[in-house]
Amino acid sequence: MKTIKGPGLFLAQFVGTSAPFDSFGAITEWAAGCGYLGVQVPSGADALVDLGRAATSRDYCDELAGQAAEHGVCITELSAHIQGQLVAVHPAFDAAFDGFAPEAVRGNPAARQAWAVDQVKKTIDTSAMLGLDRVAAFSGALAWPYVYPWPQRPEGLIEAAFDELAARWRPILDHADSRGVDICFEIHPGEDLHDGVSFEMFLDRVNQHPRAKMLYDPSHYLLQQLDYLQNIDIYADRIGMFHVKDAEFNPTGRQGVYGGYQGWVDRAGRFRSPGDGQVDFSAIFSKLTAIGFDGWAVVEWECALKHPEDGAREGAAFVRDHIIRVTDRAFDDFANGGADMAANRRMLGLDR
Repeated sequence: MKTIKGPGLFLAQFVGTSAPFDSFGAITEWAAGCGYLGVQVPSGADALVDLGRAATSRDYCDELAGQAAEHGVCITELSAHIQGQLVAVHPAFDAAFDGFAPEAVRGNPAARQAWAVDQVKKTIDTSAMLGLDRVAAFSGALAWPYVYPWPQRPEGLIEAAFDELAARWRPILDHADSRGVDICFEIHPGEDLHDGVSFEMFLDRVNQHPRAKMLYDPSHYLLQQLDYLQNIDIYADRIGMFHVKDAEFNPTGRQGVYGGYQGWVDRAGRFRSPGDGQVDFSAIFSKLTAIGFDGWAVVEWECALKHPEDGAREGAAFVRDHIIRVTDRAFDDFANGGADMAANRRMLGLDR
C-alpha cells in the first residue's frame, strides 16, 4: 500500500488572460493559496510554459520547477491532452479540431498531425527534464463517428481504425520508453480509448506496450454507466494517473446517456465539483491506496453549476480529507503473541 500524493490541481481549466491565471508564477501562487501541493500543467498553454524551450533546456525546466517550489507547490505531471487529440482526427471533426492547432497547420490534416506528434514528444522530453515519469494525453479518434452501430458497420472498419491508431502512437510510446516516461491516456468519450474494452484493443495492437497507461477519471465512467470500482481491480497495473472529478447521472423519461443535444446544465449526465455528484470517492481512494497507486490525486474542475474558483478551493480540502495515510502496523498487533513454531504446531494438534 502507498499513501496517495495530493492534493494536486489540473490547471487547464483555469489558464486565462487575466491575473492570476495568465502566468506560471501567479497561477502556482494562487493554487498554493487554495491549499494545493502540486499542479498538473497543460504543455500547450503558452502562458505557462514555452514547450520548445523546455524540451531542450534543463536550466529553463529547473527555473519552472524552482518557481513552483517558491510558491509551495511542485509540478505533478505535464498534460498533452490537446496535442494527443490531434494525433488522430477523423475528417468529420477536422474543422472543429483545427481551432486547437496553430494557424499555420489549419486546413492541412497531415501537417496538423505532424505538429501534434512533435508536441507530444516535446512534452515527454520536458517531463524527463523535470524528473517526471508520466504524461497525460488523449488518444485521438478515428472510429468515434461509428461508435453506435447504425447503419451496420462494414466488416473490418473498427479494426482498421485501431490498427492505424496504434501505428501512429507506437513510435511515440517508444520515444516515451527511451525517456523513462509513461503515457497515461485519459479514458474519455470522444476518444477511441473510451472504456476498458477499447483500451485493451489498443494494447493488443501496441504489443502490450509497458508505457501505455491509463488516466483514471471516474466521472467519465459514471456517465457511461461503467463500473468504476471494478475498473480499478481490472486495470490496477495500468492506472498511472488519477483525476478527481465528480459527476451525476439522473435519467428521465425524456433523456438518458446521450443527453438529447442539451447543454451541460440540462443533461441527464453532467459533471460536478468533487463531493457534489454521485461518485463514491471514499471507495475509490480506498481501492487506489490498497493497490499501491503511487501518483497524485489531481482535481480537474468541470462543473455545470459551481464557480471554478469555489470548486478549486473546495476540491483541495476534499482531496486532503480523502487521502488515506497508510498504516505501518496491523490494527490487531496489540494481540500478537509472537512467532513460535512449536506453539503453532501445538495449536494445530500436530504434536499429539
